[in-house]
Amino acid sequence: MDTLEKARKTINDVDRELARLFVERMHAVEEVARYKEERGLPIFDASREQEVLKRTGALVEDDVLRSYFLLFMQETMKISKSYQKSLISGVRVAYSGVEGAFAHIAASRLFPDGVLVSYPDFASAYQAVEKGDCELCVLPLENSYAGEVTQVLDLTYGGSLSITSVHKLRVKHNLLALPGTKIGDIKTVISHPQALDQCMGYIKAHGFDTVRSQNTAIAAQSVAEGDDRTVAAIASADTASLYGLSVIDHDINESDTNTTRFAVYSRTPNENTGKKDNIFLLLFTVSNTAGALAKAVNVISAYGFNMRVLRSRPVKDKPFEYYFYVEAEGDERSERGQSMLKALTACCQSLKIAGRYAPETTLEN
Repeated sequence: MDTLEKARKTINDVDRELARLFVERMHAVEEVARYKEERGLPIFDASREQEVLKRTGALVEDDVLRSYFLLFMQETMKISKSYQKSLISGVRVAYSGVEGAFAHIAASRLFPDGVLVSYPDFASAYQAVEKGDCELCVLPLENSYAGEVTQVLDLTYGGSLSITSVHKLRVKHNLLALPGTKIGDIKTVISHPQALDQCMGYIKAHGFDTVRSQNTAIAAQSVAEGDDRTVAAIASADTASLYGLSVIDHDINESDTNTTRFAVYSRTPNENTGKKDNIFLLLFTVSNTAGALAKAVNVISAYGFNMRVLRSRPVKDKPFEYYFYVEAEGDERSERGQSMLKALTACCQSLKIAGRYAPETTLEN
């Protein structure tokens, strides 16, 4: 056997082993896809990919071959993501509102291959996942201008689902009207109360009357179905294209930092965290005695967990009793975290971990 034949035999043997290992790797990818689908996690994880490249690159000592091996690994991960995408395609995602609402925009950015299912209100979308009609739901937690979405916080407190990821979407309000409408034709604007409030400076400057709507997309839909050029809607640009409206004016909200945080809810908690900058969500109640809340807060602080958010909400059906909502940085499953939870149990009447997720990402709008 000459040198060429020996080299080709080696390549054939290696290729045979590569094929076996490729199938084994892709079976593991299937497990990863199932995990992500159940929890509504994104297919692409930049930090994980960098970690894999750094770890596997160190296995190749030859500097020249290492660069080619890293290209090989990048292509392998590209194939892995494509396979995951094909497996996850079709996941049913609930949201509140109609097509074109900001929740719909967020859900479509997060799950471009998912089946997005509209529900009339937050509770219906949440319960659709609890009942198994949908795998996930996307609901707003808070707006930087209007504050927390209290109905969603109450669902989080009273329900069985877990938050698996949180994402920010910048809210851009636009003035939408029937094609051919000029701004001078408009007398009345329709939108959700928060959108009207966020654009009040613009509304007053033009002397518009206002009419409240259930949400921004329904406002746009009502304008599209009418035949009145004196009426316009305040909504997203996506909504304009959906309902055949024209954008009369762009970005009319007073604050250009107006942002909504959306949470993905799943029946299955996210276990794939543990880094220092990860977030966990605590919901608890304390007795109505002097210092009870301070004691619970001091426990969290004493164990070194930074609280990013602390809120209180009344407990339904229990007048003048409150629950507390805390988003804290770190891993509550660590030894330190378990000690903290044990100490909290001693000073809280009830305690619940309602979410665990990586630092929030920003969605393109």
